[in-house]
Amino acid sequence: MPGPRPYAAGVPHSPRLARSWSSTAVRVAEITATFWLVKGLSTALGESLSDYLVLAISPVVAVLLGFAGFVVALAIQLSRGRYRAWAYWLAVVMVGVFGTMAADVVHVALGVAYLVSSVGYAAVLAVVFLTWWLVEGTVSMHGVTTWRRELFYWAAVAATFATGTAVGDLTAITLHLGYAGSIVLFAAAICIPAAGYRWFRWNPTAAFWIAYVLTRPLGASVADWTGKPTAVGGLGWGDGVMSLVFALVIAVLVARLSWQDHAERAAAKELVSEK
Repeated sequence: MPGPRPYAAGVPHSPRLARSWSSTAVRVAEITATFWLVKGLSTALGESLSDYLVLAISPVVAVLLGFAGFVVALAIQLSRGRYRAWAYWLAVVMVGVFGTMAADVVHVALGVAYLVSSVGYAAVLAVVFLTWWLVEGTVSMHGVTTWRRELFYWAAVAATFATGTAVGDLTAITLHLGYAGSIVLFAAAICIPAAGYRWFRWNPTAAFWIAYVLTRPLGASVADWTGKPTAVGGLGWGDGVMSLVFALVIAVLVARLSWQDHAERAAAKELVSEK
């Protein structure tokens, strides 16, 4: 007599499956190659869509809409109680859009230099991590199993987006590397935590968050290079067009992740019912 099938046909093994119906289900995305791809695309979308909106409509209205979208998306994500691909990535995208707007407002409206804002946002990120560690004893993405830990997680995510946006502008504009030069710089930089984790036994949590911060200026530089006019070093494809392209690719990838998530939950239900 055949034994129970722990996984649905066609669904790869996932550590999430074994606890997908427990009270300690992880509330955020599992770290995979697809995670990094969607994360990079979401940073690019946040940059291009933010820049498009502040020019297409009133900047004040754009920022208010970005904030409203951020609050709604985060409320949806927090209400899930466990990881759902569509809700999680919607929150990431809206954090990207509003985080870009917030960082740009500090420079454009308040006149704060990119170097100052980069250091300031990095300090905010350090405070978030320190507080998270002191309260919870961990800053691991794998330990985000409670509502409070998830709040710390999203605070860190928002701070990484603001920090990355300011740093990307710092290298492209203040340091005169341009958008293409910034892409090369941050593409090389993101290889450092990857290599450290792979070959030099870096702490996985530290390597993850370093790479997470670097995806922001890398993705934003790609968005600026493709969308901005040739007169300022871009390819001139347009922020609106690139926003649509990034959004469509993200939608396809998240739909695939949602299918996999649904299949894993169905397999978990079957496993529970057979016990």
